[in-house]
Amino acid sequence: MINYVNKLGPIHVGNSNPVRIMGILNTSPESFYKKSISISKERIRDAVRRMEDDGADFIDVGGMSTAPYIATMISEKTETNRIIKAVKIIQQISNLPISVDTSRATVAKEVLELGVDIINDVSGLKYDPIMPKTIEKYCPSLVLCAYSKKTITGNQILKTKYLLKESLKIAKSANIPKSKIVLDPAIGFFRKEGMGSLFTKINSDYVQRDLLILKNLSSIKLDNPILVSVSNKSFIGKILKKKNPIDRIYGSIAAELVAIRNGVDIIRTHNVDKTKNAMTIAQKLV
Repeated sequence: MINYVNKLGPIHVGNSNPVRIMGILNTSPESFYKKSISISKERIRDAVRRMEDDGADFIDVGGMSTAPYIATMISEKTETNRIIKAVKIIQQISNLPISVDTSRATVAKEVLELGVDIINDVSGLKYDPIMPKTIEKYCPSLVLCAYSKKTITGNQILKTKYLLKESLKIAKSANIPKSKIVLDPAIGFFRKEGMGSLFTKINSDYVQRDLLILKNLSSIKLDNPILVSVSNKSFIGKILKKKNPIDRIYGSIAAELVAIRNGVDIIRTHNVDKTKNAMTIAQKLV
């Protein structure tokens, strides 16, 4: 018998459970990976059905891009409207647990009222001071990313662990059980400079930081399941000299497989079918 402890929504994660896949549904036309954008009802339906058929365990809905190198801040109303539209469509056609990618309490409140299972906050509950109270009221499962409003220097592994511990402390103060929390080391969100407020400044090379974290995932778990999202991200493009994110698919799969080898519990990806196929083979061989 597997001793289930952690759950993200209704899905058991971590421990002896299989590595899970979280499919990305972007409703934001400003998102960096244009192939992932679904705005019309038809495209949202098609994308969700395809991800479910391909083996996704969750759907993660985003209404505002948080890519550090793009000026993407939009109004809370616009973000809310985009996400609510998608959530309602998903609920009509699928039973997959829904995660919403937002750092704003107003947005979180609206989608939690609709029965969304998971809030994926790239700020780890630190961006919006109202978010902890909102989370406490509805008690969803959480994905908490490493994040700081201050510049982070020094050992990136230790600092990432420290930032995650801060978020765990905030979640505890909001009475969220640790068993409902997954941690994300924020691949792609630590930069020397950026155009938004949802990234963490560092004084070192971001590619080296992301590689270091991926090599040492097991050391930053803090007894929680861990999620990584490397799909088509900039560090892959930088290494492979691929400016267009659509050309980073093979690099993405390679990074995901290494993450599995190094102890990841959930992979968040734009490429559910390819990730699932590669993961199935990797798990047979590891």
